[in-house]
Amino acid sequence: MTLFEQTTSERTGGGSRFRSSTGVETGEAQKKSALNIRFEMGPSRKDILHFTNQLAVMIKAGISLQDSLDSIAANIKKEKFRAIILDLKTRIEAGESFSQALGEHRDVFSNLYVNMVAAAEISGSLSSMLQQLAGYLDQEAETRSQVIGAMVYPVIILVMAVATTLFLLMFVLPRFLAIFEGKEHLLPAPTKMIMAASTFMRQYWFILLPGVVGLCWLAWFLTRSGAGRHWWHKTKLRIPLLKTLCRSLYITRSMHTMGVLTNAGVPILDTIMITSQISGNVLFESMWKHVHEAVRQGKKIASSLYSYELMPGSVVQMIQSGEESGTLSEVLQDISEFYARELKTIIKMVTSMIEPIMIVLMGVLVGFIAMSVILPIFRMSSLVTS
Repeated sequence: MTLFEQTTSERTGGGSRFRSSTGVETGEAQKKSALNIRFEMGPSRKDILHFTNQLAVMIKAGISLQDSLDSIAANIKKEKFRAIILDLKTRIEAGESFSQALGEHRDVFSNLYVNMVAAAEISGSLSSMLQQLAGYLDQEAETRSQVIGAMVYPVIILVMAVATTLFLLMFVLPRFLAIFEGKEHLLPAPTKMIMAASTFMRQYWFILLPGVVGLCWLAWFLTRSGAGRHWWHKTKLRIPLLKTLCRSLYITRSMHTMGVLTNAGVPILDTIMITSQISGNVLFESMWKHVHEAVRQGKKIASSLYSYELMPGSVVQMIQSGEESGTLSEVLQDISEFYARELKTIIKMVTSMIEPIMIVLMGVLVGFIAMSVILPIFRMSSLVTS
């Protein structure tokens, strides 16, 4: 049984222990909630990173795992996260390993987290492994913030363009268009189109508003389930600017995860399976699952990747050289560092290209509306002059 399968079975078997060990705490929580109702989100990525850093420092200083968890829980303000950490301590005192206790909270601690802790328990290097985990989480957070930061400016420009257009159509244009009443036969086609759009929006705004919200929700739902999710993930790898950014992001995440897990001593089959789960794209996830099956049958990683176009040939060649020389973990780390630098460059390039494109599109949109108003005025003044 592999480490990944062992951890999964331990999680399943520990469900009854979780209910029995936390029954008192659940009753106390219900009493507290009756007196003081609070709505609180679960732990964020930043909370998990902070917890991992603190735990690594304390264990390195020689403090026991139970005392470390108790001390960390005492300084956490989020009730849900504090309850989870105290539950980890209770489980460890009951005889479970740290990885088994973490496995009971899969919604908080990922498979990567649990398997790296399990590997550390086998090798006896929990402190150093937690430091590696903290470094991994920190780099993932940095990559995520870079991608989100790259999209902030274009989104702001898009929102401003939509808001400006709506303001012109709803409030400004009706005052000008009153001049053209009874003279519709003299108006050019763009002006007629703008007049129709303005009238429709002013008369049926109470239908348009929920309709737009419903369409946004439907698009969000479809891109996260079934065929719609597959279509969206495939489309992201085809859009000219977006495909370069997304491809580098998925390769960086995959190589970094594989490098960290391989260095931690996690079996290669578990490493590939976890990599497929955190890839972030259904096409990459499918690719890694096929690679997992091929490796399970005795094939090499590189030979399995050659049949896919998602991975660049240079990356596959480097993985092949690492497998042949026995330095796969070092090669994976080198690839992840290279693509991390490449990702930063691509983010800057994509941002610098998107900004002028959005500004031009906004200018064209507002200019079209302005010209639709100005053109009939010029036409009517020329008729009066003649």
